[in-house]
Amino acid sequence: MKMADNISNKSNWDLVVTRVFNVSIEQVWRAWTEGEHVKSWWGPTSFTSPVAKMDFRVNGTSLVCMRTPDGHDMFNTWTYQKIQPMELIEFLLDWSDKDGNRIDPAAMGMPPDMPRDVRHVITFKAESGNTTEMTVTEYGYPSNQLFEMSRAGLEQCLDKMAASFSKA
Repeated sequence: MKMADNISNKSNWDLVVTRVFNVSIEQVWRAWTEGEHVKSWWGPTSFTSPVAKMDFRVNGTSLVCMRTPDGHDMFNTWTYQKIQPMELIEFLLDWSDKDGNRIDPAAMGMPPDMPRDVRHVITFKAESGNTTEMTVTEYGYPSNQLFEMSRAGLEQCLDKMAASFSKA
């Protein structure tokens, strides 16, 4: 359930989105760490996620795919920098081919100034009544256009995540 939605564009166009879900911290943690859960929410509305190969460990790299409604696959890698169970996940998101090799996002139709290795920090906080507060921070967007595009995509992903909890 969407309880809070705080967005700010601080210096360097950092994106911060906070949500409170009416599920346990363990369920929200699994949404980020287990492939079957990631596949239920990764990608904007009307996109699907046919691939979520998880290598969830420090220095591990997961490969996730979002498929557009017309069948175009867009792959990302998440390379983990820091993991504190049930508290924090930090990773670098980059664009890749289906084998996890880095590719220029512009070659996939993304804007030419789309950043590489975008630092993501996800924090988790158990609240009373079996609810969980989660904050996603994405760092270093070079323009308002990319910030807004990323904000819209993240908001839609988190809406899908919330819906996945109600199906569980």
